[in-house]
Amino acid sequence: MSDTNNEVVNASLDEDDLDDEGGGGGLKKMILLIGLPLLLIAGGAGAYFTGALDGLLGKEEAATEMADKSKEGEENLNASFLKIPDMIVNLSSSGGQPRYLRLSVQLELGSEEDKAKIEQVMPRVVDQFQTYLRELRVRDLRGSAGIYRLQMELLSRVNAAAYPVEVQDVLFQEILIQ
Repeated sequence: MSDTNNEVVNASLDEDDLDDEGGGGGLKKMILLIGLPLLLIAGGAGAYFTGALDGLLGKEEAATEMADKSKEGEENLNASFLKIPDMIVNLSSSGGQPRYLRLSVQLELGSEEDKAKIEQVMPRVVDQFQTYLRELRVRDLRGSAGIYRLQMELLSRVNAAAYPVEVQDVLFQEILIQ
């Protein structure tokens, strides 16, 4: 029995000795563990930079969107601007000191025809602006968020007053709070 146990032990030692002595097994594993991921990364980077992955990554859709936006930019070159008369309004305040807002605004329109239509309803537009502005408080106009809300509110009001003409944007020329 001892002979068979020795043979089994010797056989297992011989297999382990072959792996350690040759060193080829460990080196091959190391090459596979490091080389294969590097090869995959290099192949992926090459496919990305050559544009082979554009369809999978949605870059073609992004390029189409950029082309659409550039067309919109070209349309904006044909835009027309209309200056609203400067407005000075008394702001709503709870204190004894009166506060004033001076506002200079231009409207961005799609065409000259829209400009003529807006000029016809200009008293309505100014009335909409004045009634809204008089209810504002100084704290409503603080910071960029306050100015943005003011811009969006004025845009909404001018579009309501000038319907069916659509005003594209309200552009501030001057905002002064005293």
